[in-house]
Amino acid sequence: MTRQNISSGTPWEAIAGYSRAVRVGNVVHVSGTTATDEHGNLVGAGDVYAQTVYIIQKIARALEQAGASLADVVRTRIYVTDVSRWEEAARAHAEFFGDIRPANTLIEVSALVGPGYLVEMEAEAIVGAGAGG
Repeated sequence: MTRQNISSGTPWEAIAGYSRAVRVGNVVHVSGTTATDEHGNLVGAGDVYAQTVYIIQKIARALEQAGASLADVVRTRIYVTDVSRWEEAARAHAEFFGDIRPANTLIEVSALVGPGYLVEMEAEAIVGAGAGG
């Protein structure tokens, strides 16, 4: 099987030794993703919903680079710093995955990579698993 590493081009990937996503065969694993734009700025400060939407859009771009789409996602994991705000993250997740229905886990963590980050998310996809695939 061939391995394809997907890069978003941020310096963090080289510093920490990871890829935005990795495709092996028809399986794509997307790394933990935060609401950080291409300039390293936090998107959606203080807003769990806005951060989650941005994260899912960022995951969608990585999947597209790997030849997949959100429809192919079979597993998501959402990490939040305040579980009392889980519904904000869940609402954003449902807007993108309501018909896809991947397996999902939502976990509260004490902190994420930097101040202001309220949500981090990772995903796994199987190319062709989506409707019509």
